[in-house]
Amino acid sequence: MFHVFEKHVQRAFASFVHSQLDPEAPVLAEQPKDPSFGEIALPVAFQLARKLKRNPREIAAGIVSGAGAVEGMRSAEVIGNGYINIRFDRGAYGRAALEAFSQPPAPRAGKIIVEHTNINPNKAAHIGHLRNAVLGDSFIRILRASGNTVEVQNYIDNTGVQVADVVVAFHFLEKKTAREVEVLTRTTRFDYLCWDLYARMSSYYKEQPESTAWRAETLHSIEAGHGELSEMGHIVADAIVECHLATMRRLGITYDVLPRESEILHLQFWATAFEQLKERKAIYLETEGKNKGCWVMPGSAFSQKEDDEDSKVIVRSNGTVTYVGKDIAYQLWKFGLLGKDFHYREWKRYDDGHRIFISTTTPGTDATSFGKGTQVFNVIDSRQSYLQDVVVAGLRQLGYTDEAEKSVHFSYEMVALSHRTCAEMGIELSEEDKKKPYAEVSGRKGLGVKADDLIDKLIETAQREVDSRHAEAPAEERRKVAEAIATGALRYFLLKFSRNTVIAFDLQEALSFEGDTGPYVQYAAVRARNILRKLEERGGEMPDFASVYVQGSGPSASQSYNLSGNSLTGAPGNITVTGSTNYEVSTAFNNFYHAYPVLTEEDAEKRALLLWMTQYFHKQLQDTLRVLGISVPPYM
Repeated sequence: MFHVFEKHVQRAFASFVHSQLDPEAPVLAEQPKDPSFGEIALPVAFQLARKLKRNPREIAAGIVSGAGAVEGMRSAEVIGNGYINIRFDRGAYGRAALEAFSQPPAPRAGKIIVEHTNINPNKAAHIGHLRNAVLGDSFIRILRASGNTVEVQNYIDNTGVQVADVVVAFHFLEKKTAREVEVLTRTTRFDYLCWDLYARMSSYYKEQPESTAWRAETLHSIEAGHGELSEMGHIVADAIVECHLATMRRLGITYDVLPRESEILHLQFWATAFEQLKERKAIYLETEGKNKGCWVMPGSAFSQKEDDEDSKVIVRSNGTVTYVGKDIAYQLWKFGLLGKDFHYREWKRYDDGHRIFISTTTPGTDATSFGKGTQVFNVIDSRQSYLQDVVVAGLRQLGYTDEAEKSVHFSYEMVALSHRTCAEMGIELSEEDKKKPYAEVSGRKGLGVKADDLIDKLIETAQREVDSRHAEAPAEERRKVAEAIATGALRYFLLKFSRNTVIAFDLQEALSFEGDTGPYVQYAAVRARNILRKLEERGGEMPDFASVYVQGSGPSASQSYNLSGNSLTGAPGNITVTGSTNYEVSTAFNNFYHAYPVLTEEDAEKRALLLWMTQYFHKQLQDTLRVLGISVPPYM
C-alpha cells in the first residue's frame, strides 16, 4: 500500500516537472531519515537547479504550487535548501489498507497440482512426515490465497517394499490370515501395531537373510493383484491410509485425491508411458555391461548423477519397472499427457463437506476427474533430488519441454529430534546416538516420535498452561484452546526454518510463549483482538478513517512499529516497507501494546490512530496465520 501511494504522488509531481520544467528530469522519491519530516521526500529541485541556473528552494516552491492537490497526499512542503517533503493523507491510507483485506484475489488461469505427504502406508506417521505435510499444506494455502486453483494429491505407494514387509510379518511370522488382519484394523491401534511389526521384520531380515525370499514372493503377489498376500496388502495399506488421514486432519491438512500405485500398474499407466519412451527413443535397451538387458535413460538427459552412473535404469533386466519409471508415468498423467485416467470413488467426506477421492480400477464409480495441471509441484525430501531430476528429464526426452520446465521439486531436509525431546518422549538412545548433536529418525529401527504421540504430548503440555491461567473456563473450551496452541506451535516450528536446513525438533522450544514461536505470535494476535473486543463490549466502535483526519498527535515520532511488513510511526503517520517476519511483527505489536493504552486514550485523533494500528495488525497477522494453517484461540 505504501508503494501504491508513493508511486501515485511521484507520478503527479513528475507530470508537472516534465511538462513545465524539464521533460527528462528524474523525479525520484526518498524516505526521510527523520520520520517526522513525512513519508517521502523529492530531491528533484537540486537536479533542476544545476540545469536551470536557479535557486533549488525557489524551484521546489514552484513545483509544490504547480502540482497542487494530489489524491492521497495531505501536504507538500519545502524543507531546507529545496527538499519537497510529502505527507500522506492518513485517513485515505488507513481506509485503503484495511479495505485491501476484504478484496478477494483475482483468480488466475490454469490449475496447479501439489503432491505432498506420500507416506508409505505401512506404519504410523512420524515427525519427519509432518514436515512434508505441513510444508505442502502451507504452500497450497499460500497459492490459494493468491487466487490460484490448486489440486492436492497424496500419492499412495500401496504396492511397494514397505507394505510387503508388513504383510510378510503378518503372514510368515504371525501366521495370520487376511481376515484376521482385517479384524486387527478395527480392534487395535493398527498403525502403531504395524510400526513395531515393521521394525521387527527389518531385524529378522538381518538375522535370517534367506527370509528375503518371502518379500519377493509377497511383492509379486501384490503387484499381480491376486491371492491371499495381495488381499492382505490392500487391507494393510487402506487401514494405514485411514490412520494417516486422521493424523493429518488434526493439523488441518486435507487432500483432494489419493492416486494409488496399484492403479498405476493395473490400468497400464506404466505400459503406456513405456511405449512412449521407446517410440521417442528417450530410453534404449542396454546390450552390454552391468546394465545388460535393462532399459535405461542416457546420463546426458539429466543434470545430476548418482554413484557415477552414466545412465539410469528405468526397467530392470527381469522386466520390473523401477520407482522412477512409475514416477515418470505419474508425472505424465498429472499434466494430462498420458492419454489415460484413473477411475475414482469417494474415500471420505468431512463434516465441512470436503470430499477426498481415491483411485480405483472399477469404472463408473464416480465421474470426478483429476489431473491435467498446468504446473506441478512435488513436495519430496532433498534425498530424492536425483530421481526428481530423472523424472523431469523423462518429460524433456519425450518432447514435453514446457511441462518439464513447469515440474518443480519442492525439496526439504529431514527432521531429527533433540536429545531433550527424546528423553521427554521416553526414547532411549544408544551411546553412539548420544554423541550426535541430534537423534535421526529411522522407521526400520523403530526410532522416532510417532506423529500422534507428539501431538498428544504438545496438547498435554499446553493444557497444563491453559488450565493454570483459565481454570474458570469450561473444560471442553480449555481443551480446544490447548489444541490450537499445540498444533500452532508444531506447524510454526516446522515452517520457521529454511526448507533446506536439517532441524532438530525440540518440544519445549516449540511451545515456549517467548521468542520466535507459534504461541508467541498467537498471543500477540489474541492481544490485538482483545482490544477490539473490549471496545465493542464498552459500546464503542471503530472510527471512520475517511472522516477522522488525524493530525500529528499520534505516538512518538521516534518510535516505529513493524506491522506485517509495514513500519508505522505515529506522528505524522510515516509508513515504510520493512519486510518483517511474523516474530518481528508480533514483537513490534507487543511493544506498542505496552507503550500505548489504546482504549483509555483521551485524545480522539490519537485514539483513532491507535485503534487503526490495532485493527490493521490484527487483520494482517490473523490472515497470515490462517494461510500458515494456524488458528488464533480465544485466549492464551
